[in-house]
Amino acid sequence: MITRRDVFQAISDPSRRAILSLLMAQTLTAGAIAAVFDSTRSTISKHLQILTECGLLSQREQGREVYYTLKPENMREIADWLLPFKQLWESRFKKLDNILDQMKSDEQ
Repeated sequence: MITRRDVFQAISDPSRRAILSLLMAQTLTAGAIAAVFDSTRSTISKHLQILTECGLLSQREQGREVYYTLKPENMREIADWLLPFKQLWESRFKKLDNILDQMKSDEQ
């Protein structure tokens, strides 16, 4: 049975989010990624597998090393899902700003 992984499953784990953050800056090998964490290499390997399966990372073999690269375009699903929440909070902050501005002008 093949398990379909999605981006929301991938980002549910703090270690996988940290891996994504690491790879925002540069392409890294599995060993270089594992060196950053207090986890076993096999645990990091499983995280990399999940991130790759859901399309957030690509991998390229070069000799004996496997290099991982972030595929930020595949995070669009997350951004699209979060957009209404962002708009909600921006609207609430704008209302709060208006109330505070009104209170300032009432004091003067």
